[in-house]
Amino acid sequence: MFRRGCSPAGWLDFGGAVPERESEIRVYAIVRSGGRQHKVAVGDIVEVDKISTAKVGDTVELSTLLVVDGDAVTSDPWVLAGIKVQAEVVDHHKGQKIDILRYKNKTGYRRRQGHRQQYTAIKVTEIPAAAK
Repeated sequence: MFRRGCSPAGWLDFGGAVPERESEIRVYAIVRSGGRQHKVAVGDIVEVDKISTAKVGDTVELSTLLVVDGDAVTSDPWVLAGIKVQAEVVDHHKGQKIDILRYKNKTGYRRRQGHRQQYTAIKVTEIPAAAK
């Protein structure tokens, strides 16, 4: 469990992240984009499925599923319906290539196909606070 020469109190010496203040307020949201869910905070750059209608520099709104503001957690769908996370489009690019290989034994059937998913990089600029 602990590395040799390391006391239980000193386990963070090996690369553990420590917040500067324990009472530091963390604000983040879970948003939906392209059928997937992403955890985002202000300033994060997130890679989502391509948003074809947006150009670089445009502002997009993402629907919110959950907002955490310190100790306050908002998950009520009626409240979240009015909360949209604001993000700016940074880049459109393709992901890494994946190879699809199909093979059937003893029949000479072989098929090779490649795919590169298209992504949009967005930078989260604002997470509005939930009405209390």
